[in-house]
Amino acid sequence: MPVPFEQYLDSRLDELRAQGVFRSLRELQGPPGPRSKIDGHEVINLSSNNYLGLATHPALKAAAIDAIERLGVGSGAVRTIIGTMTIHEELERLLADFKHTEAALVLQSGFTANAAVLGSVLEDGDLVISDSLNHASIIDGIRLTKADRRVYAHCDMDDLERVLEEVKDANYRTILIVTDGVFSMDGDIAPLPRIAELAQHYGAVTMVDDAHASGVLGAHGSGTASHFGLKNWDIHVGTLSKAVGALGGYVASVSKLRQLMEHRARPFLFSTSHPPAVTATCIAAINLLRSAEGQRLIDQLWENARMFKAGLTSLGFDTGISETPITPVIVGEGAKAMQFSDELFKAGVFAQGIAFPTVARDKGRVRTIVTATHSQTDLEEALNVFETVGRRMQLI
Repeated sequence: MPVPFEQYLDSRLDELRAQGVFRSLRELQGPPGPRSKIDGHEVINLSSNNYLGLATHPALKAAAIDAIERLGVGSGAVRTIIGTMTIHEELERLLADFKHTEAALVLQSGFTANAAVLGSVLEDGDLVISDSLNHASIIDGIRLTKADRRVYAHCDMDDLERVLEEVKDANYRTILIVTDGVFSMDGDIAPLPRIAELAQHYGAVTMVDDAHASGVLGAHGSGTASHFGLKNWDIHVGTLSKAVGALGGYVASVSKLRQLMEHRARPFLFSTSHPPAVTATCIAAINLLRSAEGQRLIDQLWENARMFKAGLTSLGFDTGISETPITPVIVGEGAKAMQFSDELFKAGVFAQGIAFPTVARDKGRVRTIVTATHSQTDLEEALNVFETVGRRMQLI
């Protein structure tokens, strides 16, 4: 006999409690700023993806309000019926120009963007080769295809070449290599130039997920390929939900891929298009990124990231292999990472604890993300809290 449903749920939740990783959702009681009110406490917020502070930027708010007044609050249909508005096409032309590609297509989120493009490109008789630490959206997108799949060790180009060499005579129609640009848990950057070299040699297609690179890396935040000066990258995926400050995902590539996705990408075919306010906000954000103000914000983000990372390292914390504003503080056991996060919160800093299965069992951590809008005082105060709590818990 099957167990009663609620009894089954209790057993699953009890497992999380026993592991010390059960958590209730935190409530953000106001805008996502460098200092935020969370669960009734005023804290320094080190867990927001609002890298440049654009989620509350006056120009973006004004664009959203204007779009509502002119166009309403929703499109009323999927893109392939009558949900493609002029403003959607305007954003996609702007994104293609921003990414230096022929075309772009906007999806409901970065997660659905990965599922959409992988499901459109890969079929039975194809092969996808994925970095072992790729984001869950890539992993799930691959699972939804009938393609064969191989995994290479994280950012290990010798291992990637080994896989390519092993499959070179397997007569696959398409071989796709997919990687995160910036890895969301460790903050390191994928070696795109070497991936591009290997792809060219073995006739593979390249795809990068720039979720944490859009607005952060490259010329005016245009992404990882731009960061490396690459011109020959095939597929760019990114979000409009992090540094861009709004909501959504995009795929930028050749026009023929956009045309294929218009006919085959299930998240595109079966979801209502973005509201005009969100679309207008994204247009305002991309225009701002390409301005002098946008570059100033990106420069400030990196200055803050370097300062905070150096401070954590000098205190003796293990920040792993981070190269970006994502800086983990690795403590080991997942339950201890959650305890560390809770103690930081009590002391006035919100930095989310991360445990298995998001990271390896012995790599529990709190993940910090500084933004351009953090002041030096914010970061110095946060470092003092990290030091006090870290010494009390004997982490340093």
